[in-house]
Amino acid sequence: MQTQTIGKSDLTSTRLAYGCMRIAGGWDPAKVTAEDHARGRRAVIAAWEAGYRLFDHADIYCRGMCETIYGEAVREMPELRKGALVATKCGVRFAGDPHPDSPQRYDFAAEHILRSAEGSLKRLGVERIDLYQLHRPDFLMDPDEVAGAFKKLHRQGKVRWFGVSNFAPSMLTALASRRAQPLVANQVEIHLGRLDCFTDGTLHQCLAGQITPLSWSPLGRGLFATGGKVDPMNPKREGLEALLKLLDATAAKYGISRTALALAWLMRHPSHIIPIVGSTDPEHIRDAARADDVQMDREDWYRILVAARMERLP
Repeated sequence: MQTQTIGKSDLTSTRLAYGCMRIAGGWDPAKVTAEDHARGRRAVIAAWEAGYRLFDHADIYCRGMCETIYGEAVREMPELRKGALVATKCGVRFAGDPHPDSPQRYDFAAEHILRSAEGSLKRLGVERIDLYQLHRPDFLMDPDEVAGAFKKLHRQGKVRWFGVSNFAPSMLTALASRRAQPLVANQVEIHLGRLDCFTDGTLHQCLAGQITPLSWSPLGRGLFATGGKVDPMNPKREGLEALLKLLDATAAKYGISRTALALAWLMRHPSHIIPIVGSTDPEHIRDAARADDVQMDREDWYRILVAARMERLP
């Protein structure tokens, strides 16, 4: 698989990442079985064998169980420890943590960032996190406090580089202004059903600041994947069905699946978007990797954009 640098860092990643959110099979760790563990390890190993080298996590995915299963895969396949880039996220706290009446919230307090990093390192079975990201914007974020926590983690050798997730350009700018550690990535929802990042300044900021956008849910929760279907009750049903028809026709032109085409469409953007593939099916994981072979021409890219907008360009 082709590679690219993440932002201004020295991290060399494949152009597609593997997302580990689903490798535990659900969100309740009490319901995860031994077979779920085995299936999750197989998915991680299948992604490695298909060429993926960036593995995306968050401490909240099945309340840490996904990181734990990845750690099991690392022990099973030592090559992962040496060759994979590990990204994870912190900052989301569930209701009931730490007290029964605690609300669900976001927490960028230095204490929480540091404690979360320690927990992720232990579960992942690695000595250092390659890319550590703040998960969702904390409205009480103190940029100086966050910068201090980042500096400490970097100085201790526990984190190589830092990024954010779901940040609007203005909030990223506020945090980056402290310049304690460069922010090299912003993980946001970008797909053919979610085009905001093309117009709200997110991708422009990435281009200007050499920040790599990571795309979560790049297939629109499966809608734009091969076999995805439109809900008959969706008010945009006709437009979405027309878009899927165009995707299928264009995919046939390039000799790939609709899944690979939808990913290649994102990867065509000059900000070098890295889509995060989240399937746990080894066949689907390998199929998605074929997006790496496609260089979509400008006319095809714009035809798909117009269909996704469901209206002509101005």
